[in-house]
Amino acid sequence: MSSDKLKVNVNEYLPLRDVVFNTLRQAIITGEFVPGERLMEIALANRLGVSRTPVREAIRKLELEGLVVMIPRKGAEVARITEKDLRDVLEVRSSLEELAAGLATERLDDGSREKIQEALDNFREAIQTDDNPKIADCDVEFHDAVFEATQNKRLIQIINNLREQIYRYRLEYVKDTAYHAVLLKEHEELVEAMFAGNKERAKEIMKRHIDNQEETVIKKIQEEEK
Repeated sequence: MSSDKLKVNVNEYLPLRDVVFNTLRQAIITGEFVPGERLMEIALANRLGVSRTPVREAIRKLELEGLVVMIPRKGAEVARITEKDLRDVLEVRSSLEELAAGLATERLDDGSREKIQEALDNFREAIQTDDNPKIADCDVEFHDAVFEATQNKRLIQIINNLREQIYRYRLEYVKDTAYHAVLLKEHEELVEAMFAGNKERAKEIMKRHIDNQEETVIKKIQEEEK
């Protein structure tokens, strides 16, 4: 982990503690801080060029979000990804994404078709790069295009509330390069079903898509625990 990556982007509209919180949160979500890594207040304050107070406040907020845990006699460390946490998040995500796939298929228009196709093309290009953060971001773009096609603001809002937690797991499964070809194939099959107006097929593919991701990350967690 290189220190030049961790920088505070000062925002005149946010208190410093919130800026520090957002910076540390992003570092955890993107994997710059790995699960189990200790978060030392003094070291972080020095790297960020701030006092210990906003760092301490940020760590407390991260603990409330479940991204950080306090270990007796050791202090704060990045929360490990557990099988239970993964299942809890992906159970909810699976139902929401399956619903989204069905609604989007029913409500596709020329604009949403174009956005979904463009997002698929971008994902296909990203897969060729083996740049995991880029692949994850293009995966987000693809799913966002499907959500937008539902034209259901409440559904989009609920999914957005899970965005950060989902992104953390998304990065974990795109690390498995052997899974990249499967990911792309599932995206292509989903688009084919949606564009053909086959709602049930689209829902079935989406559910399988999320279930496969769950299995991939759980397998990884179990291997790391051995």
